[in-house]
Amino acid sequence: MVQVNPEEYLLNFFKENGFVRKRCKKCGEYFWTLNTEFDTCQDAPCVEYFFDSIPVKRPLSVREARQTFLTFFEKRGHKILDPRPVVARWREDLYLTIASIVLFQPHVTSGLVPPPANPLVVSQPCIRLEDIDNVGLTMGRHLTLFEMGGHHAFNERNGKFIYWKDETVRYSFEFFTKEIGIPPELLVFKESWWEGGGNAGPSFEVTVGGLEPATLVFMQYKKNGNNLEPIPLQIVDTGYGIERIAWFTQKTPTAFHAIYGDLVNEFRKKLGLEEPPKEYYKAAFRYVGLLDPSSEQSVSMFIKNISKHSGFDEESVKAFLQNDMKLFTILDHSKTLAYMLGDGIVPSNQGEGYLARLVLRRALRTLYLINPEIDFTDFIEKQIEYWKQDNYKLKEFHNYIINVVQYEQKKFYELVKEKIPKLLQTVVSNPNFETFEKIYKEQGIPPELIVNEAKKKNISIEVPFDFYSKIARESSRPKLGKKQEVTTRLEWLNNIPPTELLFHVDPYLRESDAKILAAKENMLVLDKTIFYPLGGGQSSDKGSIEVDGKIYNVVNVEKYDEHVIHYLDKNIEKDAEKLIGSSCKLKIDWSVRYLNMRHHTSTHILLGVLRKVLGQHVWQAGAEKTPEKARLDVTHYEVPDPATIRRIEDEANKVVLERLPVITKFMDKNEAEERYGFVLYQGGVPMSKRIRIVEIPGHDVEACFGTHVSNTGEVGGIKIINVAKLQDGIIRFEFVSGTQVTNYASKLESILNEVSKEVETESPLLLNRVKKLNQEFEQMKNRLNLYRDIYSEVFRENLKSKAEVINGIRLFVYKDEIDDEEFTTELLKEITREMREIIVIRIFKNAKGTSIEVSEGRESSEKLNATEIIKALSSYGCKGGGKKDHAQCTSEQEINVDDVWKMVKELLEKKG
Repeated sequence: MVQVNPEEYLLNFFKENGFVRKRCKKCGEYFWTLNTEFDTCQDAPCVEYFFDSIPVKRPLSVREARQTFLTFFEKRGHKILDPRPVVARWREDLYLTIASIVLFQPHVTSGLVPPPANPLVVSQPCIRLEDIDNVGLTMGRHLTLFEMGGHHAFNERNGKFIYWKDETVRYSFEFFTKEIGIPPELLVFKESWWEGGGNAGPSFEVTVGGLEPATLVFMQYKKNGNNLEPIPLQIVDTGYGIERIAWFTQKTPTAFHAIYGDLVNEFRKKLGLEEPPKEYYKAAFRYVGLLDPSSEQSVSMFIKNISKHSGFDEESVKAFLQNDMKLFTILDHSKTLAYMLGDGIVPSNQGEGYLARLVLRRALRTLYLINPEIDFTDFIEKQIEYWKQDNYKLKEFHNYIINVVQYEQKKFYELVKEKIPKLLQTVVSNPNFETFEKIYKEQGIPPELIVNEAKKKNISIEVPFDFYSKIARESSRPKLGKKQEVTTRLEWLNNIPPTELLFHVDPYLRESDAKILAAKENMLVLDKTIFYPLGGGQSSDKGSIEVDGKIYNVVNVEKYDEHVIHYLDKNIEKDAEKLIGSSCKLKIDWSVRYLNMRHHTSTHILLGVLRKVLGQHVWQAGAEKTPEKARLDVTHYEVPDPATIRRIEDEANKVVLERLPVITKFMDKNEAEERYGFVLYQGGVPMSKRIRIVEIPGHDVEACFGTHVSNTGEVGGIKIINVAKLQDGIIRFEFVSGTQVTNYASKLESILNEVSKEVETESPLLLNRVKKLNQEFEQMKNRLNLYRDIYSEVFRENLKSKAEVINGIRLFVYKDEIDDEEFTTELLKEITREMREIIVIRIFKNAKGTSIEVSEGRESSEKLNATEIIKALSSYGCKGGGKKDHAQCTSEQEINVDDVWKMVKELLEKKG
């Protein structure tokens, strides 16, 4: 913890209510308590868990704990906010929602955008995968998915004040003592320091009976390297563990029993796992708070302590623990995955999709090791049914969730069957973390399955400790950022007024007057512009700027912060001072602009259709709009079949024919999010208080900077020209609109005519002609295979009769004149596999001269390997190389079969 002034923790609340400040004799941290006898901070591992013996008002389920928390703060003037998705669509530096404060970073915490309410309260589902290996081991202290109850207040420095430290601690004290019923003298506030998301501040950890059910953070700094800078707001950022509150009040053996209720035994029965005895749970509960799951030594001591106090031997304890870890992994991961997919994540090899696949495959490897016949979708179905009242998206996305899990499960088992035998040798030769990591990232195979295969062969290797947590930590944040609106400020534009964007006022403006405000090299900045700058996947406008009768061509346009820079085809540095303040005439290339407008609106139309046809999980992963064509990359787990692609195209053109208005407007960010949700941020998250909305009513709505036509009818038509899998989980659609549809059709017509000429038929008869040619081709292939079989028999007979045996090695050299490279190579591979003592040398002509291919069996390659023969042939100018059983070289010289036969024979004789 950083050095903090103790006065940060001296509160009137503590003074008024008789709290004393003490120092923990074990961890050395300071804490506040009403109990003068406490000499520890009451947090694990400074004390064992004993919260099972602390009285409470009543046991609470997760749903009841959540409602109790929300209602408590609603009664105290906080507005209840609906939870946001578990995928952080509004963040550029984070894939998953890891805390309730993430909802307000960076827009609100930076002071750029006001909070949606002040004060507010939310119970936010969060996902943290950095400790995924600890799930089950710590009996519920670690979960991949948990609800963070957060009450937040945003205080302006020298402005509006809501409440700060005293009120926050008072609320917490009242909640735990009056609502939950914890005796006041058992509640402790431990001094701490918090950092996250680039912010920092002092905090209190609320501890009781060894458990930490809440953290109270007072965010007031921005981290800049090692320095702390005050931020515009003083923010109350609290995190109450809803599941921990349920566990605390229910007094169950583990948090999983409190969270999942009857599902625990249902899952256990389906997995075929025995329930450990009560004595085991009693001892495990006592010592699990002392467990450091990141330490193998601590895990070993945990097992010893359970054994000592339960009466079971260590092997039995290990078996109980391992079975429970399997059960709790399936319970935890199936819920987490349902929530991830319910918020539209598509499993893939990058970003949030990679993290979803990590959770999924960790669950699948657990099932695989228990029984590969168990269907994971059965567990997902039960989670959806159990939690659908708490998360409506589980019901809405039900079919998508099940389809994806089935698809991924099938693919995973196929992968395991194909890859594991080949990968075992790789691991055995180098059994370290890096090898397992490379295999997992590149092949998708969990290390446990390779270790399991090794055990079958009596090979001893171990899974690296903390494997999945390390992978998750490395992959939890974008390395280069997700789609991002870059706001770069150029120093030479300081004190220059912002550029007025006329293309937003009227995208149909083709000409306009303007005034030059800045000039440098080949760049101009104007007071206003009709030129659209490169951005949002849309290419910039082209055109011209006329100044005092002189015309400059505009070759590129870019936006930096609030300024638009026009790049000219000429350097204007020498005239820069004279140009500043001059009036000028702007003219854009309308044909380029209008094609861009059509393609950009088409992109919105297509995205809306894709979400309708393929599912609401579809999310934009990239886009480009040029005058020639447009592309849209979206998240989806498989390439649509031709019938679905046709349906997508038909639906898109229906939207065109409906001539729907394309509405553009500016809205406050909070208002826009409340009205439309986070689907707005398909193309990225604007860093501004007000955002520009482009809406096709009832079809699509997005935050968008681009230029658009005024109604969908102006698009003219949409033709999908290509659909392909860009990478796992990302599908690319390429399409054209307007006049480019005609151009595309003309190109196809030209190709059709060319093909018709080649096959000597007219276009209307082309299909029948192609079918006939295909039939003839199949007949020729069958005939060729027959001839190959005959040739193979003849070749083998020649080999037997003409091969010469030298020192136990059979040598055959021949000139190949059939010119069937693929067949001949495969034939020689077969022969050398069958005849271990053979050397076959094939001499053939090609465009570069004479080539020689040497193929050998295993025994012959040990006596005289192929590379030695190739080396000897260098005297004929033959250059090449290969392996000891197969090599090849080429020479510009003519090489005689007899000469090669003689040379190799001599080499064999020398070998003896």
